Amino acid sequence: MINSLANSPAFFLVWILAILTAISVHEFAHAFAADRFGDPTPRMQGRLTLNPLAHLDPIGTLLLILVRFGWGKPVQFDPYNLQNPRRDAAIISFAGPLSNIILAVILAVILRIFSSPFSPLFFLAALIPPFVIINIVLAVFNLIPIHPLDGGKILVGVLPEENAREMDAFLHRYGMMILLIFIFLPLGGSTPVNAFVFPIVNFISRLLLPVMV
Repeated sequence: MINSLANSPAFFLVWILAILTAISVHEFAHAFAADRFGDPTPRMQGRLTLNPLAHLDPIGTLLLILVRFGWGKPVQFDPYNLQNPRRDAAIISFAGPLSNIILAVILAVILRIFSSPFSPLFFLAALIPPFVIINIVLAVFNLIPIHPLDGGKILVGVLPEENAREMDAFLHRYGMMILLIFIFLPLGGSTPVNAFVFPIVNFISRLLLPVMV
């Protein structure tokens, strides 16, 4: 992505705005869900906002731009404030990816409306696809069932209680190592994340976008 800065600063800026938007919506959704389930922690920490400054981790954002792997500032919540901690934590975790999918669908609908050359907002047709794609990528990637991703908490939330405890302990111990292998380990000229995640991203993108970008 950083290579596009020299070739097209405007294109680079659009992708940066897409990343900031996707992360902000994702983390706000976590905060909103936790607040709705009775935990005031995100509200007290100022996370119930769409302001990117409240949700961006400086190092995570920089790495996302440079090497296409990064993170936002995780939303903290206290499970003791939840009525059903394991179930509610899974729902709170799922709220992030779900919000990105919903936003991608809404933007795709707007794109189809304004993609006609006769539309007064035809210029949006060139700006919206990066926002759609980034939201899809963030949603699909975070649904990988590994800690510290949202998918890990979702998996723990849907497993039977005894299996959930064992899986949670395993993922807390080895999750980050597994995730790094999943992202960076080359297998047959590709990486597991390229082999499994991006085909799903491409499939959803083809469904939503009029023309695959």
